[in-house]
Amino acid sequence: MPRKGLLFVVSGPSGAGKGTLCQDLLRRRPGLRFSVSVTTRSPRVGEVDGVHYFFWSRERFLEAAGRGYFLEWAEVYGNYYGTPVAEVESALEAGSDVLLDLDIRGARQVKEKVPDAVLIFILPPSLDALHERISRRGTETEQERRLRLEAASGFLKAARDFDYIVLNDILEEAGRVLDAIITAERCRTSRQLHLIDDLMRTGPGRGKEE
Repeated sequence: MPRKGLLFVVSGPSGAGKGTLCQDLLRRRPGLRFSVSVTTRSPRVGEVDGVHYFFWSRERFLEAAGRGYFLEWAEVYGNYYGTPVAEVESALEAGSDVLLDLDIRGARQVKEKVPDAVLIFILPPSLDALHERISRRGTETEQERRLRLEAASGFLKAARDFDYIVLNDILEEAGRVLDAIITAERCRTSRQLHLIDDLMRTGPGRGKEE
């Protein structure tokens, strides 16, 4: 029987660098599956439908949400975001580890439905650095930037509920830490008991050619 995959959820305040770290992790681990979310916001420059997000109308999104299409969904800064449940479940059942990039509310919803999901909080080095990163990327209006910064303090308090915290000060170092978390979770005793069972069933000298 193939092992069931693990679900990893990366979250944190806007501007903390979640997306960049997720892309770095996918480069380090080609077998890791990234679940593409659905959103009702407009594509940003360079974003591709079906690669970065699935861009839907609000009507289509809400109709799908009513049918239970999403593992989690929420309205964030006036737009809806959601994670299709079927894709995540099929990947996990096939033994693939799955990575989600979600906001705080989405991460909590996933933990309620998938208790063994691993929640990872990306922490910025300072609020000043967070402000600079949001301003530098230039993808939001002034009002949107202000809303994100106002929400940051609440997001930081939520970090206490997560399994891991990764400080994203130096990108390369943060990437190594995030990768190490994946390894550590795969090596948890509770996830490796089948190896002990296999050894005990085999016994000394069994399985070798006579």
